[in-house]
Amino acid sequence: MPALVRAATEADIDAITAIYAAEVRDFVNTYEYDAPGTEEMLRRMHAIVADGYPYLVAEADGQLAGYAYASSFRSRIGYRFTVENSVYVAAGWQGRGIGSALLDRLIVECEARGFRQMVAVIGEATNAASIRLHERHGFRHIGTFPGIGLKHGRWLETVFMQRPLGAGAVTPSG
Repeated sequence: MPALVRAATEADIDAITAIYAAEVRDFVNTYEYDAPGTEEMLRRMHAIVADGYPYLVAEADGQLAGYAYASSFRSRIGYRFTVENSVYVAAGWQGRGIGSALLDRLIVECEARGFRQMVAVIGEATNAASIRLHERHGFRHIGTFPGIGLKHGRWLETVFMQRPLGAGAVTPSG
């Protein structure tokens, strides 16, 4: 059964919090050390949505199987048409098209909002699944920062990938 991708709601926050907590605790896809609680995750979701960015969830077999959102790439005004994406898939759902369904919809939602570039910041150069996911969705490798993050006692490389949205940088934007 394909995933249903829809806008996240407050009712999803417990599952979102649990997915993110596993990422913080067990992996290096985020460089956060302490998993935020439900209140903080809800505050973050509200802030992202209030700023005009999409925040999505994927449901499969009656479960929340992943979530994704776009947010500001950098705070300076000149970056206002560039977003950074975040895609998280729940344990047991990897490799089943959840990340792809989320990223497809996230791209569409960002284009509809007039954004022109999407940047992926991948928390470890050995995260082949995330790199492949982004390549399949038109992202290209921009660069790798060696030793830029420290987590779980290791210095980590961070990969930057980018894809144009809509007209990209071809035409001026209003």
